[in-house]
Amino acid sequence: MRDEGLQFIVRPIGVIHSPFKTKEETPIQGRFRPDAVGSIEIYEEYQEGLKDIEGFTHIFLIYPFDRAGQVELVRPVLLDDEPHGIFACRYPARPNLLGLTVVEFLGRDTTGRLEVAGIDVLDGTPLLDIKPYVSRFDCFPHATEGWFKDKKNRPKPPGRE
Repeated sequence: MRDEGLQFIVRPIGVIHSPFKTKEETPIQGRFRPDAVGSIEIYEEYQEGLKDIEGFTHIFLIYPFDRAGQVELVRPVLLDDEPHGIFACRYPARPNLLGLTVVEFLGRDTTGRLEVAGIDVLDGTPLLDIKPYVSRFDCFPHATEGWFKDKKNRPKPPGRE
């Protein structure tokens, strides 16, 4: 059943802090900048949900691309100048503006602030959710990379997010 009028209400549970103030300086993926350290400010009413998070080395951050540009369903992307469909790439200007990244979890302080490494998110981005990275659920060694397979890592092309 297709329901064009279906809507979801999401509320931030915190704020992501990173050294990246502009889209241009933000890495394409956190794996390209494992030295990029950031912090996650969890709002007080959600801090109880951090119980037992210290047992994980990596976590998923789910957030909105709150400063993304114009949505185009087919466009040139960051690692390729050929146009690809938005659902076959990780470009930030998406129909529902949802971002997902895996970061290394370094620790938590007494105020509920999390320290992370490998961050690739703009400073001040709202945080919608956290999920633990569990290798036996989340790692698929035989996964294929589609058109990404033979693409070399490169700096972000000018004018692309």
